[in-house]
Amino acid sequence: MSTTRRAAVLGSPIAHSLSPVLHRAAYRELGLGDWTYGRHEVDEAALPAFMERLDDTWAGLSLTMPLKRAVIPLLDEITPTAASVEAVNTVVLTGDGRRLGDNTDIPGMLAALRERGVQQVERASVLGAGATASSALAALARICTGEVTAYVRSDARAAEMRGWGERLGVPVRTAPWEDAAAAFEAPLTVATTPAGTTDALAAAVPARPGTLFDVLYEPWPTALAAAWTGRGGAVVGGLDLLVHQAVLQVEQMTGRSPAPLAAMRRAGEAALLAR
Repeated sequence: MSTTRRAAVLGSPIAHSLSPVLHRAAYRELGLGDWTYGRHEVDEAALPAFMERLDDTWAGLSLTMPLKRAVIPLLDEITPTAASVEAVNTVVLTGDGRRLGDNTDIPGMLAALRERGVQQVERASVLGAGATASSALAALARICTGEVTAYVRSDARAAEMRGWGERLGVPVRTAPWEDAAAAFEAPLTVATTPAGTTDALAAAVPARPGTLFDVLYEPWPTALAAAWTGRGGAVVGGLDLLVHQAVLQVEQMTGRSPAPLAAMRRAGEAALLAR
């Protein structure tokens, strides 16, 4: 009988996902020659049928947008971490046929910050108000002892961020995007916006910046991250986040710990250089 185990990343679009590179690097380091990891273009409408086709060779799934919320009704259980932001990026398929959902983005953010020496901050800023921003708030709820200021583009987004703050137990103040340069006064700034959005803010980086967590990994460095590094500030990048959340996924899906962080990061860096 075959011992092949399967895992994959699902989403739409999915062609440029680095997850296969990271997970396959982990399998090589762990000696899991009979494990495979693929990518599948799956949107919300196609997700239920895809899930129905999974057999007992499947160990787990990584999920990206737009599936992180759409998958929840298809699962048997989700962790409190995933429930806190209503988003699942990891599905573990158990031997008894259960489907368990988790969110490794939040602990992945915390691990990436710890790696750069950020254990606790007295206040923080968040640029943006999308799905990643809510995960950032969930992470900040665990390490920020004071207020988080979110810089947003609309009243509706502001209300959403304050709502997430109340739900997650972190005090959130909102401010208009036009004032976003003021974000850099905080010891930690988390940029959660799409590529190019923060480029105009690069000139506003202060002489002695704190820590920047920019969740983008392509293109890298962003204009903001490059300016930040040029001023001597610490920068945590999107690849750091991607690798740390993937480490947790590998450990959950394979049952092997610790996952090979360094090898996974090297593989991700090489893949980005090759693009």
